[in-house]
Amino acid sequence: MKNVKQLFKKLIAEDSGQDLIEYALVAALVSLGSIAAISGLANSIGTSYNGVGSGLTSAV
Repeated sequence: MKNVKQLFKKLIAEDSGQDLIEYALVAALVSLGSIAAISGLANSIGTSYNGVGSGLTSAV
């Protein structure tokens, strides 16, 4: 029982993986923001390319 108590105390005091988890959460947040921005711009970019294509087709 004493060894189990010591193990739990060491696990609670251990914080070496905390930085890695924080960096992973920041990376996930940045990627979600990028995905939201790209999906929001997708329609306007598609519309622009369609307009350029129509202009080139009518010019020929």
